[in-house]
Amino acid sequence: MSALVTNVLTQVCITLIAVAGVYVLTGLTGMFSLGQAAFMAIGAYASGLLVIRLDVPFALAALLAVVMATGIGYLIGYPVVRLRRDYISLVTLGFGEAIAALLNRMTTLTGGASGLTGIPRKVTLSIALVSAIVAIALAAFFKSSKYGRQCIALKGDELAAKAMGIHVTRIKMIAFLLSVALTSYSGVLYAFYMSYVDPSGFGWKKSADWVIMVFFGGVNSLTGSTLGAFILSALPQMLRDLQNYRYVIYAVLVLLILNFKPSGLLGEWELTPRHIRDTYRRLRSKINTKKEG
Repeated sequence: MSALVTNVLTQVCITLIAVAGVYVLTGLTGMFSLGQAAFMAIGAYASGLLVIRLDVPFALAALLAVVMATGIGYLIGYPVVRLRRDYISLVTLGFGEAIAALLNRMTTLTGGASGLTGIPRKVTLSIALVSAIVAIALAAFFKSSKYGRQCIALKGDELAAKAMGIHVTRIKMIAFLLSVALTSYSGVLYAFYMSYVDPSGFGWKKSADWVIMVFFGGVNSLTGSTLGAFILSALPQMLRDLQNYRYVIYAVLVLLILNFKPSGLLGEWELTPRHIRDTYRRLRSKINTKKEG
């Protein structure tokens, strides 16, 4: 496998982990966060600093970074999940920009605008791929669990969900923290794959990219969100000449999806064993019908 393909696939796998977190937050609960990239930055910088400054082993540094980001996520999420959905996006946007400004100003610790260098390269394609599979599986299990079904219920109608006895604030917080944990872990992998991080890579545009990927593939489908993330993250990497036109391409794709397929590429369809069996049976039935004809 060529170095270019390996590089593209590794970065796509890292993106898939972050998008799985955004799907839990947006696809299941209907909350929009424009500051998710800030948690990716926290995971990247915290793990990198632990390894560089304190010689903490990579695995332990990754765990501590995720725990730290989740703790910060709890402090931010405690008041945020009580707000209306449009206010949530504004508050998280402000939080994300505040984290980026803080990383820029803490030059002695984070390197400021120059970035944090000297991070050892520990992540390979195999690690990124396994991590992406585990993250997607975790999001799938969460969706099929009691908490996931409650998330879908409150996404449809919060008042009705409350009337049915669902603790809306607690369910939102659980989904928010799971999303933060996945996103921060993607930051850990990103830092130890690129060996360098800087604040400019974790702005609100990256958070918006992830939301676009979820809607492109299907906001109600984890399979669709994963497919959308794969397509929209791999395409600019493979077509580097079009890198400067990425947001133009994204805008055109989103407009096409909204106009011709508002529910996304896959809508609510999920790739499950039951769907695979049903598809196989339909195909076999068609083949047998043609043979008999």
